[in-house]
Amino acid sequence: MIPKLILASSSPFRRMLMENAGLSFEAHPAKVDERAIEAPLERDGATPDAIALVLAKEKAKEVSDRSPGAIVIGSDQTMSLGQRTFHKPKSMEDAAGHLAALSAQTHRLNSAVALAYNGDIIWEHVSRAELTMRPLTDDFIARHLKRVGDRALSSVGAYQLEGEGLQLFSKIDGDYFTILGLPMLPLLEKLRELGAIDG
Repeated sequence: MIPKLILASSSPFRRMLMENAGLSFEAHPAKVDERAIEAPLERDGATPDAIALVLAKEKAKEVSDRSPGAIVIGSDQTMSLGQRTFHKPKSMEDAAGHLAALSAQTHRLNSAVALAYNGDIIWEHVSRAELTMRPLTDDFIARHLKRVGDRALSSVGAYQLEGEGLQLFSKIDGDYFTILGLPMLPLLEKLRELGAIDG
């Protein structure tokens, strides 16, 4: 019997990626305090990709602990520029600061995914993408944020590549799924291997 699949996320983008791939699944957001998990890791000098992986595993495990017999998919994404790890902007001023810092720079998105079964992590993976933003003036940033509005507050980089945020970039290295926060190709390969989806 094929086990039930659960996505441990409330992200509409991750749900859309799973639905578009034709997967049958339920979505149950994980009840974890991400900042409480991240803070000590950051203090101890953990890399942004390591932080993303810890968070993905914690989310998968938390939902798996209350969903016996299901395969639970946990995921998380961090964004880094050099040694700085970015968090979702809390205000439009914060979003403007993010875009100003990223202007004319190459930053990295670290997208982690983990599978849990009966409370145990059975697989983990991190994919990375590198995005180069074109030079942006303060005036352009202000106009751009006025157009996109509160959507700028819903992603760690203050942009949506699947929308008008695409105009901010001059170069992108990495796959679309990694950028949206769920590395679908390695995930689908592992689910087929586990017999969790039709192979």
